[in-house]
Order: sequence, then C-alpha cells, then structure tokens
Amino acid sequence: MNPVPNMPDSQQGIRLGSCLQLLVNTLIYRVGRAVIMFIQMLSLPLVARIGRAVGGLVFHLDARHRRVALKNLTMCFGWEKSSEEISQIAHENFRRIGENYLCMVKTAGMCFEELKHHLEFSGFEKLQQKGDKEPALNVVAAIGHFGNFELYSRIQDIRPDLQGATTYRALKHPAMNRLMQSLRGQNGCLFFERRTQGRKLRELLNRGGTLLGLLVDQNSFGLRSPFLGHDCNTSLAPAVLALRYNCQLFSIICHRVELAKWRLEVGEQIPTHQSGIPRSSQDIMRDVNRALETTVRRDPANWFWVHRRWKEAERTRPTSDPAPPFLLPERGPS
Repeated sequence: MNPVPNMPDSQQGIRLGSCLQLLVNTLIYRVGRAVIMFIQMLSLPLVARIGRAVGGLVFHLDARHRRVALKNLTMCFGWEKSSEEISQIAHENFRRIGENYLCMVKTAGMCFEELKHHLEFSGFEKLQQKGDKEPALNVVAAIGHFGNFELYSRIQDIRPDLQGATTYRALKHPAMNRLMQSLRGQNGCLFFERRTQGRKLRELLNRGGTLLGLLVDQNSFGLRSPFLGHDCNTSLAPAVLALRYNCQLFSIICHRVELAKWRLEVGEQIPTHQSGIPRSSQDIMRDVNRALETTVRRDPANWFWVHRRWKEAERTRPTSDPAPPFLLPERGPS
C-alpha cells in the first residue's frame, strides 16, 4: 500500500533522497565529533607525533599531492637545491602538514592557560595601541598557510583590545563545514563567510578596533604578481581594505619552533601611503608577496607546498567577474 497515494513517484524519490542525505550528514557529523573528542583527550605532543607519522605515510601514498609539492619546490628552488634536498623538504612538509592539521583539532579545544606554554609571540608591540581618547583603529594582517595557521585566531588572547576576525569559504559538504566551524571561534574570534557575509564584515570594520586576518597565499583573482620568482594570481583584498578603512597593514606568520610549539611573529609594517598619498593596491600586494617570500625561504618546509599556487594565467577567471562581497564599495543611504 502506498503511504502517500497522491504524491507522484518523482516527488517520493526526491523526499527519500533528502532523508538519506540528512541521515548521511548526521552520521558523518557524529563520527567526526567522536574523532575530534578522542584527539582532544590526548596530550598535544602525542597528537603532534601522530600527525607527523600520518603525514609521512601520506607522502608515500598520495601521489597526486606529492607531485604537486615536488613540482612547486623544483620550480622555486631547483636552481639552488639538489633533487634529493627537494625530496627531503617535501617529505618534511608532509610531516608538518600532518602535525599541523591534527594539532589544529587539539588546540581548538584548549584554553589559553593550557596553550600558552606551546606558543611564543613576537613583534605584537608594533600593532596600534588604542589610547584613552583616540578612536580605535583597525589592523589588517596578511597571513598564510604557515605552521598551525588556525592559531592566528589566538592573537586575541594577548591583544584583547583588538577584535579578531577573518574570512573563510564554506565547505560544500554541510556536515564537514559544520565540523570545521565547531572548531573555530571558541575564543571570540569572528569568522565571516566571504561570499555571503560581506556586509557584516564591513559593519565591523566601520566600528574600528578590529584585527582582520586575510589569507593571501592562495590562488585568487585580482593581480598577477611574482612570488618566489614566478607570477601567480594574488588577491588585492588586504590592500583594498587597508586603504578603504585606514588600517595598519602587517604580515603575521606562524613559525614552527619545535614539536608542538609555535611562534606567531609580526613582520614590519607594510606602508599603504607614500608622502601622504595612497599607494596603489598592486604595489602594496607586491610588498606583501615579498614579505611572505622571505618567510618561505627561511623555512621552506613550513609552507603549504601541496597547493597549486602557480596556476596558468589562461585558466584563471576573467577580470570582469564580480569582486567578493566584502570588497564591494560602501553604499550610502538610498
């Protein structure tokens, strides 16, 4: 007997498919939460060692990403390092990635009192200090996939006068996205989905007193600029927002010091004006790329070499595509 006699077969199929999808998402989320809880029960050094072992194994099993890393490293360092040295850097890079990703899960559940023994902070006195009678200024931090990069959100623990914020792109799989967001923002850092929450981010910047971290080492659309000797697509977002909201602009890097220990380091301020005149966004971002370049050369294994950073120009998005919502100009009252 048909339980819903007036419902067409196609609609029943859609309804059944939705129920199955919900069941699968729920199962993935609960299994994921169980794994997260187990990892967070372990000590941080043990989690780091497990992560390094997993990363070393993945280096041998994941041929696609191994080829990407070796190709990138050879392109950037092939003229100064032997193939054996490049292979060693790639192998260590996979170990670091495994260590960092598992440690991200562990450190997300740690309070600052527990975590501070594994962290060092350097150069944060360079950031704007709010005076009693001065308006709160914003700071834009150009950040990248260095070390345990989720630790950038813990800057707010040592600079509570600045509201930490960053942008992210939601994962396509809803259960995985929910899991990822459950690990973020537990210490008060705000996360804005860059395609849908641009207005909320602009409202925050208009209030002042925000430290906005923006990842700048991904293939993006806006500028073709050299990085490690080869042109790549570079986002203009840090420069555009720093100019629009009169922000200080710095690079902030997460360095691996030793097993399960990192240092968050503020670089030199990147000027947005010259003789009182705003610099071009393109020139500012070239300076940002140079700052990140120096960091990569300092410790090559600490960066995310498995990312296809240097995609061919002909395969990129046309320049006529709309800008991300958080880069759209402010609109006056209608």
